[in-house]
Amino acid sequence: MSSSHQATAAWAEAADAADPLRAFRDEFLIPPHEGRDSSYFCGNSLGLQPRAVRAALAAELDDWAGLGVEGHFKGRLPWMDYHEFVRDHLAEVVGARPAEVVAMNTLGVNLHLMMVSFYRPTPERPAILMEAGAFPTDRYALESQIRFHGFDPAEALIELQADEPNGTLSMAAIERALAEHGSRIALVMLPGVQYRTGQAFDLAAITALAHRHGCTVGFDLAHAVGNLPLQLHDSGADFTIWCSYKYLNSGPGAVGGAFVHERHARAVLPRFAGWWGHDKTTRFRMGPEFVPTPGADGWQLSNPPILALAPLRVSLEIFHRAGMARLREKSLKLTGYLEWLVNSQLADVLEVVTPADPARRGAQLSIRVLGGRERGRALFDHLMAHGVIGDWREPDVIRISPAPLYNRFADCLAFAHAVRAWSPAA
Repeated sequence: MSSSHQATAAWAEAADAADPLRAFRDEFLIPPHEGRDSSYFCGNSLGLQPRAVRAALAAELDDWAGLGVEGHFKGRLPWMDYHEFVRDHLAEVVGARPAEVVAMNTLGVNLHLMMVSFYRPTPERPAILMEAGAFPTDRYALESQIRFHGFDPAEALIELQADEPNGTLSMAAIERALAEHGSRIALVMLPGVQYRTGQAFDLAAITALAHRHGCTVGFDLAHAVGNLPLQLHDSGADFTIWCSYKYLNSGPGAVGGAFVHERHARAVLPRFAGWWGHDKTTRFRMGPEFVPTPGADGWQLSNPPILALAPLRVSLEIFHRAGMARLREKSLKLTGYLEWLVNSQLADVLEVVTPADPARRGAQLSIRVLGGRERGRALFDHLMAHGVIGDWREPDVIRISPAPLYNRFADCLAFAHAVRAWSPAA
């Protein structure tokens, strides 16, 4: 808890004025509330629209109108290569080599495609290790893949139960599960950041441990990409998947992404093949034999959706200019201030369930209202009515996520003021 923090408008305004990234806020459209900007803390669910997206989409529409099919070759950004225009900045954001990443499909689709290649169960080793209370996408996908391979999820789906007071998982719990079940586990599939608790996991440590037990390792990074400064190549993970509509600000239902470690770039693996995954140099010979493009591109199925990739290209260019190291530095300060406000000003109303150690969390604080679910819902409704936009996750958590590209210290203070205005009458 920092002694330098103050719960005053003057302190928040001074902190915002001193913020070297403050100008990036002006590159986003902030939803209004009663004639002023709302305090938007929901970038962990849907990021805000970059102002430049409208022009980027208009440019592609103009090329379509003026060039028709020739836009694939003669447009300002030819559509034939469009997914490559996001590759370098995407690799930069996730700490990967360019050939290890691809923007394609959506998270759920990519999870299934990756599991076709990397979940190879045998009677001796059929199991998947995941966290209890995972996001339903993961739970449904993993269970369905187990059934598809002819195994019983009751036996082959191992769910790690929380072992820490606020519903988080210790590394020791993962170690114990692998010590007990490692010889049966084909795949370890965990989140980068757990969606409900906000807990961040040590990808490299988990990967090294799981690999020692002979397991393949994948991560769902929906809440980690654009939030934490990842080092996916160095982590050694076999694959990861993510969406782009949260911290990457690429719009509702945005194109997702996948990482495949370069050691698998030319591996002979089972996969669901598609034309766009075929080696680019011979793709248009239209041959009957599938020859995958080396690297993550080889998992593509179809040609890229240009109008969906344009917002991602705009957002990644912003991330490139801001830099993940600087964004993380600001994020630590913002979330630290929010935590201080809760603990020092609102401890009679709220408790934080996200780990207090900044190394074990990203931007998100998951907050529980003292007194039970009904009080929690009442506070959440109050916040929304007063322009403080977070989100609710059952059974009793309000998620508040100050995103460093567009949130301010003043937003954190507005949250505290809104809670205090509610609590005396609650």
